[in-house]
Amino acid sequence: MTTETRRAARQKLVLDHFHDEVRQDWDDVLATFPHPHYELIPTMTVHDGDRAVRGYYRASRVAFPDQDHEIIALRHSDDAVIVEFWLLGTHRGPLGAIPPTGSRFRVRMSAYFIFDEDENLVCERIYFDSLTLFRQLIAGLNPRSPRHWILAARCLRGLLKEAGRTPHPGLTTTTPAPALAG
Repeated sequence: MTTETRRAARQKLVLDHFHDEVRQDWDDVLATFPHPHYELIPTMTVHDGDRAVRGYYRASRVAFPDQDHEIIALRHSDDAVIVEFWLLGTHRGPLGAIPPTGSRFRVRMSAYFIFDEDENLVCERIYFDSLTLFRQLIAGLNPRSPRHWILAARCLRGLLKEAGRTPHPGLTTTTPAPALAG
């Protein structure tokens, strides 16, 4: 069972992690992990290691330079801190193959900050509804504007390209949880 002292230390680390992400202080964010590892479940992608995670940070801030969050709730389990939050920002640059629309978004998410037996943060696993995000990114396009028709078509093509990527095998090859004692 996790003690209150461990919970408090984990919670501080997670809140510092969130704060440093907003400040875009990547060295401090990466210092919260002994080995940085992100799993984005909606896109079935993994960013593993310093270089890959820095690339993820760079790409996400090109797409959403003003990215911010509003924490809704923090919960604790024996091996994780689970954070529910709103992610918000403005789509100013490409999001993978999806061109910028200039639209604002606010999407509810959850992140599992998973700790090992030595209290090291070993993974941030993020869940969100990607359709809600995409719908908000294209919501500002004017259906009467031919210029926006072209942008909408490019966005749809980009979405299809992103959706067609091969999922990371670490997220598709999983083992069932042990049966719970009744």
